[in-house]
Formats: sequence, structure tokens, C-alpha cells
Amino acid sequence: MSSARTRTPLTRRALNAAALAAATMLVTSACGGTANPEKDQATAYKITDRTPAAAGNLDSFTWSTFAEPTTIDYAYSFDYPPNQILANVCESLLRWNPDLTTSPNLATSYTNPTPTTWVYQIRPGVRFHDGTKLTADDVVASLRRNLDPETASVWAYPFRNVKSVDKTGPLEVTVTLTQPDATFNKYLAASPGTVESAATLAKSGKNYGNPQTGVNCTGPFAFDTWTAGQSLTLKRFDDYWNPALKAKSGQAKFVFLADPTTRVNAFQSGEVDGGWMVPPNAYAQLGKTQAGTLYFGRNTSVADEVVANLKGPLGDPRVRQALLMATDRKGIVKAGAGGVGEVADSLVTDNLWAGAPDATRKKLLEELPKYPYDPAKAKALAAEAGVNGQKVVIATSPLDSQTTIITQAIAQAATAIGLKPEIDSLSAEKYTTLFTDPAAREGIDLFLTFWYTSITDPLDMYGSLQTGAYSNYGNWSDPAFDAAVDKAIASYDPGLHAEANAEAQKVALRELPWLPLYTQPVSVFLGKKITGVQPSIAYLYYPWAAEIGAKG
Repeated sequence: MSSARTRTPLTRRALNAAALAAATMLVTSACGGTANPEKDQATAYKITDRTPAAAGNLDSFTWSTFAEPTTIDYAYSFDYPPNQILANVCESLLRWNPDLTTSPNLATSYTNPTPTTWVYQIRPGVRFHDGTKLTADDVVASLRRNLDPETASVWAYPFRNVKSVDKTGPLEVTVTLTQPDATFNKYLAASPGTVESAATLAKSGKNYGNPQTGVNCTGPFAFDTWTAGQSLTLKRFDDYWNPALKAKSGQAKFVFLADPTTRVNAFQSGEVDGGWMVPPNAYAQLGKTQAGTLYFGRNTSVADEVVANLKGPLGDPRVRQALLMATDRKGIVKAGAGGVGEVADSLVTDNLWAGAPDATRKKLLEELPKYPYDPAKAKALAAEAGVNGQKVVIATSPLDSQTTIITQAIAQAATAIGLKPEIDSLSAEKYTTLFTDPAAREGIDLFLTFWYTSITDPLDMYGSLQTGAYSNYGNWSDPAFDAAVDKAIASYDPGLHAEANAEAQKVALRELPWLPLYTQPVSVFLGKKITGVQPSIAYLYYPWAAEIGAKG
């Protein structure tokens, strides 16, 4: 991997070290000493594919986000706050739908005439928000930004095998690859496939996507205003090309509310009409409120503990296995995630295997290494590996009670197997650098991430762990794993692709360069005045706000 692929600490949801003392009691009671955790039952929750359809249009609605974007330039948008906004303003060649399928969007069709050629037919009659027409030139300029070293796009990784992007007709674009790549076309349903006006990109230059300039795309909403530190407002684009996704609200206002309690209070009071990523410790409260409805939907994210240092005691895979076995992950789900979630036996969610043949899915489940909670066995395995009081440093940063509980549980597990954990509380800014600067990871053994995929393919995760990959934060390397990933990348056949992915997964879960903790569904709160959302992780790329309208 040759490019940055980062998510900020807000995405990675670092823990609040100041709350560690308070969290200790929660962790100890919920996940520190359960004799038989298999008997614990998670809180019942329901996955909703679609909330009730809107009964009519709205003048406006207000939506909370937990952070203000630093930019809404698609080349640098790889986090929940900017992407959930851009999904309604800018569009990609293909569309990632709430059911995690892919369909045509700004490209009406595509062909793959050779293993290294993709040809896209561009939709006619589409207009940008400034009224100009979409052309092949705009597509070429937009995609080429991800190839330009001067742009340094965070989405350069999906373009690592791209040789050229060329206009081959008035409404036709051809992408030529250096080698077959089974994921390239899939990524064009997410931010890598975003299309912006070439004229706007040229005019705005380095100011593109900032509060003063905004963006000029083709989505159901257009950029309106951005008041730094407070809010960003979108307005309905009346000349939008797709009647099925024409915005039902005249305006969508995103307000930046960093404090979880403030967000929950705003839901309760009606100050904001809704928001994604509801704080888990408010699930019970918001599940009963008369102010609106809490929904859960499809997700592709897994909470993982990243092993950042393979030169210390965690360099032995037996120690990593022991640490995972000593972590009461069911207790973490219960105490930290409000009981809404499931222990993760993999670094990817099950729904990413939707395209795999049934036989392959059955086989990979049978061969999946598992690490049930067993502190005694974990301690014996760690002792066998030579663990005897060695120090491990767990990096954290302020955010919420969920991550406080997770990190405290990991520290307790480390103690249980004979390690000496030390929690290092970092500022949010410094925590960010753990994902971008190898020097910042010096002296750090473990840190937390909530890692989501942007396509319906396990390779989006496992490709991040290849030798030399930017997101391979611990510099883990395994030749068998690398070979499996390379095979998966080169395999367009669904069966061969899935088999190679499964082999990569088996190696990764035996070696555990990252420790999978749990999965939890997407959460969204809708106030009593609005409805229409399809709860799904696809909200990062799908124009979800266009479907919000008045409740009947």
C-alpha cells in the first residue's frame, strides 16, 4: 500500500483516561469476573432495514455530528463527520446501497473487456449544482486526483494498480490497470469514485472543500453555508437528476456537538432532529423516550485492539492469543456497548461475505480460529511464551465511556496473563498521529480502533494488513497471508476471490496482528418530526438525508 488510509481518533474512539477510575467498577462487575460468560444474554435489539416512509416534505431538519470536518474535499474525507455530509452532496460513478449492494449511479453501466480495463458510460443530462453539465472530462479530472502525489489523496490505495484514466468518448471513460484488481470497481461506489466539476477543481485549487469555497457536485443537496465551529448547511438541489432520490427537505443543517451528553440532551429536547452514532450509554434512555425513536442497522465495523509493537512481549503470537482469551468480550459488549452487539470472531463482519459461494462460507466458518474467554488457559499459554511481568503500553485518548471500558478491560486482561499494563493518555491530536506517523507509535504496544469497510468485501480489511501497507501499524508480515491477499486481488471469479480471502482471514486470525473485540450495529436516532432513513453504514456514501421527510 502506497498511501494514507487513516481514520481520526474520533472515528477510532479513543478512551477517556480521566474516567478510568469510574470505569473500573463497571468493568470489574461486568467483565472482570464472570464465571460463565456464555450464559450472559445481550440486550435484545432489532435491525431495521428502513424506517417508515415520509408522509410529506419538510422545510428543514437539524442533524448532529460528533465533530466538525476539517474539510469536505472528497480526497481527504475518510471519517464519519465529513463522509455523512458529502454523501448527500457529491456522487460517485456507482452507488453503495443501504443493503450493501452496488448499483449504477453517475455511470449508467460499465464493462470489463480485459482483466486490466474498465470502461464506464457516463450518465447524460446530469448537472452540477452550478448548472453546468456533467461530462467525461469531469470524471477524468476527479478520478485522476487520487493518482496525483501532490494531492496526496487518502483514497490513493484503491488506485494503486491504476495506470491511466482517459476520456474515450463524449460520455465514456476508460480506466487501465497495471494488473487485475478485483476491488477497484467496487471502490468506485464510495469516495474514490466521487465526481466533481473539473472547472471547480481548477478554480478552487487548494481552497477546494473549505468553509468558504465548499464543493460543487451533482447530489440531491448542494453546499450552502459553513459556520466554523458551529454548523454546516445544505440546501435542496431542485435540478437533481434522480427523481427517486430527490430531497424531501428544503434544507439539512448539521450541527457539531462533540460532547456525548450534549448530543443526547439535544435529542431529548428536540434541539436537533436526529443523528448517527448514538452514545451506547444512552441506548436505554433513548429507547424509551417520547422525543423520537432509536434504530439499529447494518454495519461493517469491528472494534479492534491494534498491536502496534511486535518487538516486545506481544511479538509472540501466543501472547496475543492469550490476551484475547483473557479479555471478557461479552462483558465489554454488556457494559460498554449497552448490550447491543456481538463478540467478533473475525476482523470483518459476516455480511462482507455475501458474494461468496455457500460452500466457501460454510468452510470459512468451520476453519475460523476462535478464542473463547478462558483466563486460566490464557495465563498458562502466556507463561509458556515467557510472560513474566513485562510492561505493555496501551494508548488512549478522551472520548466516551464505551472506549474507557474497553481499554480498562484490555488492561485487566493483560494483568491476568502476567503482563504489566500502563495506560498512556494522549491528547486527541496526538492520538491522531498514531495512524499517520510511525514515530508516534514508538513505545506504544496497543491502541483501539473501530474499523469499518467501504465496500462489501473482506479484502478492504485484509489488504490493510499486507506487508508494507500503510495501515499495517505494527509492521506485521506473513508470506502466506501476503500471497493469499495477492491472489484475492487478482481473482475476479467470486469463488476464487472468496477462497483467497478466507485463506488470508485464517492466517490473520491465527497470528492476530489486530485483536477483534466485537461488532455492533449502526445506530441512529430520529426525532418525532422526521422519518425515512435506511439505517446502514452505507450512510457514509449513500444520500440518506434525501429520504428524510415529515412523519405522518
